Order: sequence, then C-alpha cells, then structure tokens
Amino acid sequence: MRNVSTSQIAWLVAELCLRASFELPEDVFQALQRAAQREKSPRGRWVLEAVVRNAELASRERLPICQDTGLVVCFIRLGRDVHLDGDLQEAVDAGVRKAFLEAPLRHSVLADPLDRSSNTGDNTPAILHLDLVEGDHIEVEVLPKGGGSENCSAAWMLTPGEGEDGIVERIVEQIRAVGGKWCPPGVVGVGVGGTLEHAALLAKCALARPVGWRHPQVRWANLEERLLEAVNATGVGPLGLGGKVTALDVHVEHYPCHLASLPVAVNLQCHAARRAAGAI
Repeated sequence: MRNVSTSQIAWLVAELCLRASFELPEDVFQALQRAAQREKSPRGRWVLEAVVRNAELASRERLPICQDTGLVVCFIRLGRDVHLDGDLQEAVDAGVRKAFLEAPLRHSVLADPLDRSSNTGDNTPAILHLDLVEGDHIEVEVLPKGGGSENCSAAWMLTPGEGEDGIVERIVEQIRAVGGKWCPPGVVGVGVGGTLEHAALLAKCALARPVGWRHPQVRWANLEERLLEAVNATGVGPLGLGGKVTALDVHVEHYPCHLASLPVAVNLQCHAARRAAGAI
C-alpha cells in the first residue's frame, strides 16, 4: 500500500489547469497548422491562421487561450494500492481553486444553476470522474470545458435498426444545426452504447484521446473516418464561416448496451481543445 497526500493531488491539478489554460496540446496545435494549410476557403484559412497565432501568443505570454477558461472536468485513474489521507473531490477542488485564483482565470461556475448571481468565485466544484485501476499510481487528466462547445452537445436514444447510418445522420444534423456556435474546427467526441448517461460520458472521454489516434478496433476506426468525412462535408468550416475543415478529428468510444437500445451522444470541443495530464 502506498500512502499519497491529497495535497500532492491538489498541487498536480493546479499545475495541469494552468498548463491546459495556456498551452494547447501539441497534437491539437499541429492539427490546426495542417488545417490552415489545406483549407481552401480564404475566410476559413484566415480564421485558422489567427487561431494558430493566438495559441502561440497564449503560450509565450502565459495568457489564457480563450477568455472562457471553462468548467474543469477531471479524470482520475486511481490505483487500488493507493491510500489517500483525505477526500479526493476536496483535493481536486483545492487544485482548481489555487489555479483559478492565483493565475487568475475567469470563474464560470454557478452554485445554483437557476441563480445567475451564485458564482462560486473560484471555479469550483470541478466535475470528477474516477476509475479504479491496478497498481499504486494516480493518473490525472484535466479538460477545461468551455460553455459554448458544451452547449452544442446532444444525446439521442436511437432505435437499434437505425444502426451506423442513424448515428452518422444524427451527428451531421447536429453539426449543421449548431453551425459555428461551438467555435470549430475542433474535436467531435461520440459515445455509443451503455445507457443515456453513460453514452454522454463516453463522448466526453473521447475528447481526451489525442488528435489522429484512431480507435484500436477496425470497425470503430472506420466509423470515425466516415464521421470525420461527413462532418467536414457539411461546409460549416472554421467558426462557421464556410470551408472544408469543420472538425480536426472525430473520436468514438463504445460500451455494451441493452438489445432494445442504441444510445448515442456527441460532445463537441472547440478549437481550444485544452487538456493536460500528469501522474503521481
């Protein structure tokens, strides 16, 4: 059994929040550069070049990539041989609080969803997803999720007979419906299976996968390619101004489900596809 202080977790979460706020992951940055080179629309290419310059400036000057510094979604893989000396949620929130107050970063969390005056003042609480794994280590990944892209996400309970074609149809319909509201191009996370709430979680988890990493199973990798082609064929383009690059990538995660159901969810992530990971 390995003893780990929750203060270590708080420190790591704070560092990851700052890194994610100021530095795009290299895979995302390179994908944006490639998108700027292949975009045929002059307006779309101008947008992408501006997005790349913005990311470079944010990293160099230690400024937020986007003014919406997001609600922090935290994924933790906790080894079964780890003993914590305190509460995990409190540790994560302490790390978020430290980063958002000291940087400072914009506070966007309401204590009461129906009370616009109930801002918590420190961007807590975070959303915490916990997986228990073998070993004595702790892996932490943060995804600061902006409101614009999150608001454009959706979930459906399809009939099993709609199958893959139905999945593609719903995702494309959603992309067309929201247009530039999610600040494309970004990453499209798709969850298939489980139950209504689990499909949504799968879609969120899909956003943590690096751009360009295909699903290890051929069937699902092929669906990712099909969806990417279909989304980019909508012509929505960068910031909804038209063009061939609407998504940098599409990632699909799946889970077993009831034979009478086909749950599907999509979680959109804008061009500021922020994430950072570390371990203790």
